[in-house]
Amino acid sequence: MRQLGISVYAGHAPIAENKAYLDLAAKHGFTRVFMCLLSIEGDKEKIVAEFKETVAHAMALKYDVIVDVAPRIFSALGISYQDLSFFADLGVKGFRLDMGFTGMEESMMTYNPHGLQVEINMSNDTHYIETIMDYKPNTHMMLGCHNFYPHRYSGLTRAHFDSCNVRFKQFGLTTAAFVNSHVATFGPWPVDQGLCTLEEHRALPIDVQARDLFFSGIDVVIISNCFASEAELATLAAINKDVLELKIETLIDLPAVEKSILFDELHFNRGDVSSFLVRSTQSRVKHKGHHFAVMNAKPTIERGDIIIESSEYGHYAGEMQIARHAMENSGKSSVVARVHPDYIPFLDRIEAWHKFKLIP
Repeated sequence: MRQLGISVYAGHAPIAENKAYLDLAAKHGFTRVFMCLLSIEGDKEKIVAEFKETVAHAMALKYDVIVDVAPRIFSALGISYQDLSFFADLGVKGFRLDMGFTGMEESMMTYNPHGLQVEINMSNDTHYIETIMDYKPNTHMMLGCHNFYPHRYSGLTRAHFDSCNVRFKQFGLTTAAFVNSHVATFGPWPVDQGLCTLEEHRALPIDVQARDLFFSGIDVVIISNCFASEAELATLAAINKDVLELKIETLIDLPAVEKSILFDELHFNRGDVSSFLVRSTQSRVKHKGHHFAVMNAKPTIERGDIIIESSEYGHYAGEMQIARHAMENSGKSSVVARVHPDYIPFLDRIEAWHKFKLIP
């Protein structure tokens, strides 16, 4: 089941504020929490006590809590890969290895007696995950999670992100990645120019970021910085995690049938893909025989324009199309709406049989 998550940084904000944030996100259906031990410095006992109190509150709200660690944290806190009782005592669901071991250790940790999940860093496109798999881990106890990048221009490229996802998804692992709140003011590190996984997400609205990650096959989308606003939480809670939704703006006052074609249908792109158009053809079957008048047949169709073919186009009448490129209008195509600018990049990634919906 796909999840939404938040990040909570013990030691970087008062416990009361972290608890209030957990309460707020839980109210909106968030079920995952990312916490970080990498950036914590100071008294070990105080750190552990604060973590325990925060984790206990999160667990009472039915969150899955994953804490970020690395081999140096194992050494600093006296943790052995053969004895993971430290994490069990914290009360977390599992731990994320920001940096790993040799593969053998990761494999052994997946068989821990505490039932702790082991989350692997997804953002390095190497054979690290294959090496772990060579040692026959318990894959039911393994997860994958990307990094986030506080420094502007340091986030992942799309090609690298996609390659990493393919590498992990071949093993059926649950995957996670991060989106960036534009209201939040801090993360685990002194630098915070946004905390996103994909560099191209840094300035985008948070719901566009999340839709993109889910459409890319990511299972868990986590807000990385604190504290996201309630409006942002509510916006993410309202999105469809399973089907891509494209926000559109209608250009004319539409008749009922044309409006229904846009907003009431689950669309899918035809299997015989066009480089110029995303083609949703079931509406022409459903409304066969209906007369579709020519409306707003402007001379040039622009990238992102949404077309419903008129009856002047014969058996194409009622077909819904989205222009991937600018093209000449024959005078028979009704340009009825337009994809919101933030969503136009999705047009290049809608492949054969991809499902999607249009929302106002």
